[in-house]
Amino acid sequence: MSRFASTLPIVSLAASMLLGGAAAQEPAALPSADQRYKVDLMLVVAHPDDEGAATAYLARALDEHKRVAVVISTRGSSGANKAGTEQAAALGDIREIEARNALATLGITNVWFLDGKDTASQNVLQSLANWGHGVALEKLVRLIRLTRPEVILTFLPGTFIGEDHGDHQACGVLATEAFDLAGDPTTFPEQVAGPANRRELFLENLRPWQPKKIYYFPDADREDVFRGKGPSYSVKEISKSTKQPYWRISFDSFRAHQTQAKEFLDSVAQMDEAQIEKMAASDGWTDDMRFVLGKSLVGGSVTGDIFDGITQGAIPFGRPEVSPEPARPELSVELGGPYSFYADFRRAHGLGNLPHPEPPEIALQAPGTLVIPLWVRNRTAKTQEITLSAVLPAGWTAQSGAGKFTVAAKQVASARIEVNLPAPAENSAKKPEPQEVTVRADSNGQSIGEIKLRVELRKRALPQ
Repeated sequence: MSRFASTLPIVSLAASMLLGGAAAQEPAALPSADQRYKVDLMLVVAHPDDEGAATAYLARALDEHKRVAVVISTRGSSGANKAGTEQAAALGDIREIEARNALATLGITNVWFLDGKDTASQNVLQSLANWGHGVALEKLVRLIRLTRPEVILTFLPGTFIGEDHGDHQACGVLATEAFDLAGDPTTFPEQVAGPANRRELFLENLRPWQPKKIYYFPDADREDVFRGKGPSYSVKEISKSTKQPYWRISFDSFRAHQTQAKEFLDSVAQMDEAQIEKMAASDGWTDDMRFVLGKSLVGGSVTGDIFDGITQGAIPFGRPEVSPEPARPELSVELGGPYSFYADFRRAHGLGNLPHPEPPEIALQAPGTLVIPLWVRNRTAKTQEITLSAVLPAGWTAQSGAGKFTVAAKQVASARIEVNLPAPAENSAKKPEPQEVTVRADSNGQSIGEIKLRVELRKRALPQ
């Protein structure tokens, strides 16, 4: 063996050691979040087909190269099935597929469900209870931290004359709560804790995320209280990508929801283009889309574009400014139920400018029953006697809850007045006008409160 050959392994070993040492000095990149799921806009709705309230805008956002995710709070298992016999959970499974197919027509595939239970009432508190409020909120906070949206879009949390579905209201409540909590590292901290083991089973290794804006769309018949409260967009403009008006993109997406509208969709299939356009104009498909600005942490004008002022990147957690409780007399009566909840909710989340009806209002099916929930507050040091009475429109009668009551010292008691509602007028060409109901509370011959509520009677409406 030559001297060169005998020294070759030594040289090779030295070179390998030098190269290995150099490689060891290179810094290793720590893993970062999965960018496949980062979005610009998150839509939060209640049921499959509710996305249709915003799909025209989603199509516009996609044209502007925005990334979109959709969160649907329930599977709509309490709804009707006009396409088959399936009901309950089986119907919910079908409606989930319908929603995924509808959104896929726009190219949106990041779609999540919160597993809430479809709840047919106008009472947001019943929906939140039936969903498992805390569990649903935890899931939505997780999805915000996973997808890191710049903007959240959802139903307006409030009660108005209209469909006024409690589930629609509840998803707006959850989205607002999640907007205010997802950036807080002490909220569901197990979600933002780093892994303790190589294969972590409990800690999720997400990061706190503060969205920058939240916008709402109302579920109400009236429009006056929403004008000038946010941006509006024409759905008649032509999409850059599909060369169709945005309303048509939205309508074609809705065709996936056969269980909810098969007869209507079958009739549309027989129409020519001119007939479809005429139908769309009369049914509201071509109306401008109007949004209400809930809050912006990056400034901008109220009616400016939804993405005005937004730049990519995280911003600090913005703790909501909580307004103080209103001053109350020592003995008082006020409207309870969803109405008092929303007053507290707006204060707790810095939404003092959010539109809400004054006096409060609701549409109910008649004949039927109106329930007026009340809080009776006694901050005095002794038991107090109060008298509750109702001033009602002609033909309406108080069934229960009026009369004399006592409330203990330093207590807040719940009460309610139930009112029998007459059937609405038959063959009336005019839309019924809301009627005003007044509840009066007296103690020791003095008024301690007066509550007004506007009630519209309809032949069909969701339960109160």
